[in-house]
Amino acid sequence: MEIGWMNNRRQRQVLIFFVLLSSSRAGAELGPYSVMEEMERGSFVANLGIDLGVGLAELSTRGTRIISPGNKEYLQLNVQTGNLLINEKLDREELCGPAEPCLLHFQVLMENPLEIFQAELRVTDINDHSPVFSEREMTLKILENSPLGNAFPLKNALDLDVGSNNVQTYEISPNSHFRVLTSKRSDGRKYPELVLDKELDREEEPELRLTLTALDGGSPPRSGTTQIRIEVVDINDNAPVFEQSLYKVQFPEDSPIGSLVVKVSAIDLDSGVYGKISYTLFQPSEDISRILEVNPITGEIRLTTQVDYETILFYEVDIEATDGGGLSGKSTLLLQVVDVNDNAPEVTISALTSPIPENSLDIVVAVFSVWDPDSGLNGKTVSSIQDGLPFLLKPSVKNFYTLTIESSLDREVRAEYNITITVTDLGSPRLKTQHTIRVWVSDVNDNAPTFTQASYTLYIRENNSPALHMGTISATDQDTGTNAQITYSLLPPQDPHLSLTSLVSINADNGHLFALRSLDYESLRFFEFRVGAADAGSPALSSEALVRVVVVDDNDNSPFVLYPLQNDSTPCTELVPRAAQIDYLVTKVVAVDDDSGQNAWLSYQLLKATEPGLFSVWAHNGEVRTARLLSERDAAKHRLVVLIKDNGEPPMSVTVTLHVLIVDGFSQPYLPLPEVATDKVQEESLTVYLVIALASVSSLFLFSVLLFITVRLCRRNRAASIGDFSVPEGHFPAHLVEVSGTGTLSKSYQYEVCLTGGSGTSEFKFLKPILPNFQNHSPGSEIEENPNFRNDFGFSIQ
Repeated sequence: MEIGWMNNRRQRQVLIFFVLLSSSRAGAELGPYSVMEEMERGSFVANLGIDLGVGLAELSTRGTRIISPGNKEYLQLNVQTGNLLINEKLDREELCGPAEPCLLHFQVLMENPLEIFQAELRVTDINDHSPVFSEREMTLKILENSPLGNAFPLKNALDLDVGSNNVQTYEISPNSHFRVLTSKRSDGRKYPELVLDKELDREEEPELRLTLTALDGGSPPRSGTTQIRIEVVDINDNAPVFEQSLYKVQFPEDSPIGSLVVKVSAIDLDSGVYGKISYTLFQPSEDISRILEVNPITGEIRLTTQVDYETILFYEVDIEATDGGGLSGKSTLLLQVVDVNDNAPEVTISALTSPIPENSLDIVVAVFSVWDPDSGLNGKTVSSIQDGLPFLLKPSVKNFYTLTIESSLDREVRAEYNITITVTDLGSPRLKTQHTIRVWVSDVNDNAPTFTQASYTLYIRENNSPALHMGTISATDQDTGTNAQITYSLLPPQDPHLSLTSLVSINADNGHLFALRSLDYESLRFFEFRVGAADAGSPALSSEALVRVVVVDDNDNSPFVLYPLQNDSTPCTELVPRAAQIDYLVTKVVAVDDDSGQNAWLSYQLLKATEPGLFSVWAHNGEVRTARLLSERDAAKHRLVVLIKDNGEPPMSVTVTLHVLIVDGFSQPYLPLPEVATDKVQEESLTVYLVIALASVSSLFLFSVLLFITVRLCRRNRAASIGDFSVPEGHFPAHLVEVSGTGTLSKSYQYEVCLTGGSGTSEFKFLKPILPNFQNHSPGSEIEENPNFRNDFGFSIQ
């Protein structure tokens, strides 16, 4: 008997487009369609446009295509006509073997939107094969006393065609002893049996030769022949009889080679050579001969090659037991292959979308199919992807799945996903297959440029050259491509009166900042402006940062002397009593420097003196003091030259000349007065110049204020009075009104001061201010006494 044929074929489909499931009719069926085998390429099968109910234009625009089984494209679709055509000749015997009907399953796939239609093509048989016997001659040994009506099975002919085109009947050449009977097996195949119609007589005719013809049911029928040689045997009364007429065995497909399939046994009642039995496979097919062998003595049938359930489900073969006299008996072995879970599921990607724009929703990332050739639970599968991914796996039509986006993607968080599809069957043990697909996330402009700092502080030196590179601002953008291409610009100032176009410029490509002109620390110590960074996305996104430019001072200003005033026409003379002690404060040189920091740190040095060693200058504050006691031999007039130097690099300096007059009168505890009337009060005016330098720094300019105070000195004494001293009136010379030329202001004030006597001390007392320029001054107000305020001469000013 013949073997079963494999009727399962694998299908793989690969598509490279993305699909939407919004209105799909996945799972609909078409057909069935039918063609005859061996039809020429391009033969018409059906009009799919009519069956689908769509127009020809829609067939093309929706990307309609045929997914055929296996690696060959058996069918093709002409989208211009809608006709389904044969793409290559179909050989039914090659495709399906003896299986009937011969069905080829295929799908019609419409891409946009996704629709999958299941269809099948039935390949009908034509009579293109003749019956063929495996042997040119058969030999039968028949006892001469065989009873009439005995049937002797003959080997059947094979015909690759099916149905009515297969072997339908057997005929035998005319003879006087036998006729042929056509019988049918359980699988539907027909085989011949030789039936004895007339008794045999070996002595009369020991051998007969007949011609057996097999005819199929084609039109016209095809035939094949073989020769039958019949040996008439002397009486062997008993033929072997099997214990079972049918041996039905279930055999696991993973059984190792050499495994015992079954042990058959037959009994022959004869003795001697006629009772000795040998076992053989009767007319085994090529597949049977390849996988089974029988021990002729023991009747053990063993496996010679592993079987595969997915290829052949069962095997059927006759076993013949022959005794020594040539008589034989037959039994049938039906070997059913039992499926084991020896095939892992297979995954075929049909569609894949990559890259996917971030923030996208309702997009099908992939479409794939799953197939497991095992049966039962061994062929049922469960599909999954790893946890923690923003994707969702959903079943679609039979064995198809779709992978969609479950939540929006963010390329800046993750730009690439390796999605592992795990398919596990339900067999025991469970087998699984993993298939990894890589999905890239494409960028959209959803991130504005970000500055590396919220604000920048840049330092450069004044007197810089134009086009000096001041510094660089930098921004980054988490997007990619043009969405991350950054352009820098100066933003309009918030103060409409401030113009940046004359101060600074920016390179739009790299954020380099350049000064447009030389800066002056004394005029502009700092300034601020805003810069913007915009990407090239659509729409463009931007951000801004604050830039503060601090001008760094250069030592480009010499010290300026505030006191004493350097006026050749009216030189200032300092009075020193000859009785002054060591370290007596003669005067104080006051100077300022428009620079800042160490560039404005001033030091004082006595450069020249009429009498060296008599006076000294304190380096840190400019105080001129006596270095020793004065004597009668010391000259009355002295000229001192003081060097004032800043601490810049290189240092800058200026000199100032001091005139000192040593007076004898001040050596007494009080000023000597000429003899006058006791009650007469002489007022003498002494001009004391006090210079106070105040500095006030605003955000842009340095202002210096000079306060000139004129003090009228008077002496009240009952017994004497002093001579007059001239007190200058009004403001100081005009060139002192604006000393620095950059905004230094001056103001003169006058006070009436009296020197009191009779107490053993020489003390001044403020009586009242003389404020001719103040309109709102109250004439009745006076300055209260303050014994803690002393002048540079050691007098207490009240």
